[in-house]
Amino acid sequence: MTINKGLEDVVAAETALSLVDGERGELIIAGFPVAELALNATFEETVEILWNAPFAAGERHIPDSTMALLRDAARDRVDTMDALRMGAGTIRSDAPADVLAALPTIVAAYWRLLHAREPIAPRHDLGHAANYLYMLSGEVPSDERVRGLETYLNTVVDHGLNASTFTARVITSTGSDLVSAVVGAIGALKGPLHGGAPGPALDMVFEIGEAGRAEEVLRRKIESGEKLMGFGHRVYKVRDPRADVLAQAAERLFRRDGDLRLYELAKSVEATALRLLEEYKPGRRLQTNVEFYTALLLHGLSLEVPLFTPTFAVSRAAGWIAHCLEQRRANRIIRPQSLYTGPTGRTWRNPAA
Repeated sequence: MTINKGLEDVVAAETALSLVDGERGELIIAGFPVAELALNATFEETVEILWNAPFAAGERHIPDSTMALLRDAARDRVDTMDALRMGAGTIRSDAPADVLAALPTIVAAYWRLLHAREPIAPRHDLGHAANYLYMLSGEVPSDERVRGLETYLNTVVDHGLNASTFTARVITSTGSDLVSAVVGAIGALKGPLHGGAPGPALDMVFEIGEAGRAEEVLRRKIESGEKLMGFGHRVYKVRDPRADVLAQAAERLFRRDGDLRLYELAKSVEATALRLLEEYKPGRRLQTNVEFYTALLLHGLSLEVPLFTPTFAVSRAAGWIAHCLEQRRANRIIRPQSLYTGPTGRTWRNPAA
């Protein structure tokens, strides 16, 4: 019996949803290169492509009982991802569109409650991305801000059989409901080894502050053994294609609706980091990953760091649901084997005997 720890290199499913080629630095989503889809489609159009069905907006309003739960969680200062997991478990509909539509409402409502502000009801005249920004801030977002968020949502909507997606498929394979699969996937995404930590990548840029300090600060970090956040990926051995897409989106957003100086600083930090990583760790192929420009783009959209991973979930839920639907169409319960390494031949002795 061959053991593949972490199921690495084990093919566990066939999928028509996304192709991740780490050696060539390619991500194909339902046949489209990620840049082609992410920079041009609305999020609703991307969902249609993944679900292979016309998209009708789901029920965005959440029940009073869900809101009461979120109020209790806010009083206890519960982590935002924990609140999302709890809130998602109360979704009453098993319809894919309703499950997807409820998540941004839960995140936005909880974020406002956590900051002593009343939740804002969703609007039917706004799309998925625009509604999310509106429910967070109370202001109808500009077209540029909507385009920036839609590009992000499209970019991270699906990425092969990652940990959260695999979790969703395992739960679905048992015949369980869609809400349970999404809740389980949220639990997997919450783990820092999967959901990532875009915040520290942005912190590093702010710490450097100006391009002239980049080499000094980054050399000190590398020489002290500190990891440079936003660089290196388990799958991609070349530049993460999502980084290029989000860099383009960030440049457009900051140029038209923000401070371009921050974008230019980030580009300078990135170039210096790549040069120093090759100098200190030659052959490791530590390239820019999705987290680096995720942090910059979401910051440009006025999202605070604790919202980064929940916003990731708002997008990736569409991919989870697509995989659940695909699993249902040709289902076989997912049940891998394990190799027992414990003792055998033990005899039970009753201490009272």
